[in-house]
Amino acid sequence: MFFRKKKTGKYEYLQIVEGYRDSSGKVRQRVLLTLGNLQQLRSSGMLDSLLESGARFSEKLALLSAHKAGKSKPVMCSRIGPDAIFGRIWKELGIDQIIRECVSERRYKFDIERAIYHTVMHRLFESGSDRSSLLWRKDFQLPGTEDIELHHLYRAMGFLGEPHSNQENRTKFAFRCNKDEIEELIFDRRRDLFTDVDMVFFDTTSIYFEGEGGETIGRYGNSKDHRPDRKQMVVGVVLDNEGIPLCCEMWPGNITDVTTISEIVKRFQRCFGIKNICIVADRGMISRKMMDFLESEESSFSYILGVRMRNVKHIREQVLSKGGRYHEVEAGGAGKSPLKVKEVRFEDKRYVICLNESQAKKDAYDREVIVESLRKKLKQGDKSLVGNKGFRYVKTSGTEHFAINEDKIKEEARFDGKWVLTTDREDLSAENIAVQYKRLWMVEHIFRTMKSGVDTRPVYHKVDDTIRGHVFCSFLAILLRRELERRLEKRGHKLEWNEILHDIAALEEVEAEISGKRIIFRSELKGCAGKVLQATGVAVPPTVRFVE
Repeated sequence: MFFRKKKTGKYEYLQIVEGYRDSSGKVRQRVLLTLGNLQQLRSSGMLDSLLESGARFSEKLALLSAHKAGKSKPVMCSRIGPDAIFGRIWKELGIDQIIRECVSERRYKFDIERAIYHTVMHRLFESGSDRSSLLWRKDFQLPGTEDIELHHLYRAMGFLGEPHSNQENRTKFAFRCNKDEIEELIFDRRRDLFTDVDMVFFDTTSIYFEGEGGETIGRYGNSKDHRPDRKQMVVGVVLDNEGIPLCCEMWPGNITDVTTISEIVKRFQRCFGIKNICIVADRGMISRKMMDFLESEESSFSYILGVRMRNVKHIREQVLSKGGRYHEVEAGGAGKSPLKVKEVRFEDKRYVICLNESQAKKDAYDREVIVESLRKKLKQGDKSLVGNKGFRYVKTSGTEHFAINEDKIKEEARFDGKWVLTTDREDLSAENIAVQYKRLWMVEHIFRTMKSGVDTRPVYHKVDDTIRGHVFCSFLAILLRRELERRLEKRGHKLEWNEILHDIAALEEVEAEISGKRIIFRSELKGCAGKVLQATGVAVPPTVRFVE
């Protein structure tokens, strides 16, 4: 039954109507009662009195009325959105079961899976120290984490980074840890449910320490954060075709990029059970020794790799000098230049030269700015060049004074807007190879997220095991983030990450006591919260429910 407004002439009448099905099954409506002129019912207050009188017979409406009248006593308020979304993904990826299986033979007196989940959720929404996460948790509903204490979090981090009992397939630069087994089990579960992996993307970055940097993992090395004064660790991440993180590696900070890719390949062959795959990596991974390994019988992986143009003689003098027409790969959007490629063969190797004309113009402009600054400085004398970044464009003249190196400027112009790739894949076109290599931006995005959005730094832990566990929790946070983004993309939603976090964190439940009964009120869905709940298959909680 429901109220219906019916207009007759210039007057409106309020009716009580009932819906029913006739003998043919069609839905019909019949008027049970006409209450009278709607305007008169409103102006006289009779409508309010009628509704209020009827509300006495509905316990739910009576409690709502008492709540609105300020007669309720608040008991608890908590944010339910984060656990509703990421808790669902956490379970569907099987991470909870996997962690419990890995600790099944241990006698922890606390729920280590919940401690890890607590840390990952904190890393997603606020980050900071483990100590600060305990204060953060008070505002959020994270089932099973209520009794987690600070020393539990430290022990959980230590477990993740602790050397595994079986070191048979360890990498050259680090122990095989418990977190490695968890990664492999997550991958096995996902591969069974979805699809096999035929291409992976790999890159490394460095994370520096404010303190000592652990027992052995903190070392001085080539800092990608431009902090050579700090000890650091090297972190490598592997993504699949869809940009889903598969695994991460953590090595001492003095390990160079060219020595890491062979270790990743060996781990995938031995531990992930993948024998045939194409690995895509940046030019920093290239070395003669590494290429020999990839082309040896020991490795069954194919590759698409960036090549150093300036430092490799045959690339600089032979490959880039080869003739041929460029073919357009991507048309480019508004204001963007298309990507062009051409294929070159040299000594039985396949190379793909890529050109972005917009980037070429920028490179030329940037160089001209530097050279023009040098010309002005040189007029003031050689000492004015101290601290200048353009030394590669100057040379010493016969009078032992500096001068602009015009030959160097012409040589550098050959590299404007270009990059060179090498591959052993004969089944992929040059255009496809270039597109796959461009997808390495996904790894760069992951590293930016890990360092800023997920705030892996600063690392407060002082032991190698807990440091590895700390970084692995950032990896798990990124895994949850990317899985949610994938589900949203599948439904055609393109949402800002900060907007997602804000709107689902705003979903709250307030528990109140009214007339001796406990009732829970759910806040309104804000912004994109409804789309996120729908994408993850989470039912919207009821607006009001009673606590038994």
